[in-house]
Amino acid sequence: MNYLSVCSGVEAATVAWNSIGFEPIGYSEIDKFCCDLLKQKYPQTPNFGDINGHSTWQIPRAIDILIGGTPCQSFSLAGLRRGTDDPRGGLVYRFCELVRDRKPRWIVWENVQGVLSANGGRDFGSFIGSLAEFGYHLCWRVLDSQHFGLPHRRKRVFLIGHHSDRTSGYKVLFEQACLSRIHQKRQHGKKASSSFEGSYDCPFCKSHTTLDPKKTGCNYCSAWVKNPVNCISDGAHMGGGLNGQDYNSGRIIVQPDGKVRRLTPLELERLMGFPDNYTDISGAKDGNRFKAMANSMCVPVIKWIGERIAMVDSTSK
Repeated sequence: MNYLSVCSGVEAATVAWNSIGFEPIGYSEIDKFCCDLLKQKYPQTPNFGDINGHSTWQIPRAIDILIGGTPCQSFSLAGLRRGTDDPRGGLVYRFCELVRDRKPRWIVWENVQGVLSANGGRDFGSFIGSLAEFGYHLCWRVLDSQHFGLPHRRKRVFLIGHHSDRTSGYKVLFEQACLSRIHQKRQHGKKASSSFEGSYDCPFCKSHTTLDPKKTGCNYCSAWVKNPVNCISDGAHMGGGLNGQDYNSGRIIVQPDGKVRRLTPLELERLMGFPDNYTDISGAKDGNRFKAMANSMCVPVIKWIGERIAMVDSTSK
C-alpha cells in the first residue's frame, strides 16, 4: 500500500510504516527544520510543500492512504480555542478538499482531544460531515500513548475513514476483545481494562521495566519525570508544560542523586518512539528538536494503526 502524508512534521508515519512495507508517495510540510530533515532522510520522496496549494500537486497514481495531523493549536485546551476561525485550524478544510479531489481509499487523521468540543462540537461535526458527503464511512477513537509501550500519557483523537466499506473504520480502531470489555463494563459495571497494557522501555537508560511509570519510575536508573503521565500531553507539556514557543522549559526529571534537570532531545525522541538521534540532523538546535517532538504523533500508535489497516484491507479483498 502507498500513502500520502500531509502536515508531515518529521514523519512519524514513515518511521512507523517502513517495517510494514507501506510506501510514501509524497509529503506536505512547510516548517524549515522539518523540511530539512525530510530532505536529508527521505530524498527520494517529494515534499509538495503547503497543503493550501494541493490542487497543483503532481501525484501520478491513486492514493491508498491519506494520513495527516492538521495543526492542533487552535483546538488545544491549552490555547485560545479559536477552532476553525484560526488559519491553522482551518487547514482541516484543506484536508477535506484533498480527500474530495484525490479520493484515497483510506483516511487517517489525528488531533488533540479538544477538537471534539471546540466551538461546542460544531467544528468537528462540520469536518466529519464534509467527509461523509464525499462518500466516506468514518470511525474515531481517543488513543493514549501509555497503552502502546510509551511511559507517558498523550491522548489523541484518531479518525479512520474508508471510501466504500462502512465497517472498516471500527475494525481498525476497535479490537473484538476490546469491544467485549466495553460491553462487560456496561452490563456489569466493571472497569474495562486496556488491550494495550504492557511494560516500558525507560527513555533515560533504555532498560526494560514493568514498573508503573505513574508511581515512581525506572527500576534501574530510578529517574522519573515530574508528573510523568502528563509528559507530552495536549501538544507540548512536559512536567510543568510549555508556554508559547519556549520549547526549553517544563521538561523536568529528577536524577538518582536528587538533582533536577531538563529532558534532552534524545530522551524526548525515546518518549515518542523515534530512533535515537532521529532529529539530530546537520544544523539542528535543541529548540528545533523539542518542537518537532511536541508536534509529532507517537510512532507505536501509528504503527498499530497501520498494521490494523493492512490486516483489514487484506481480509476485505
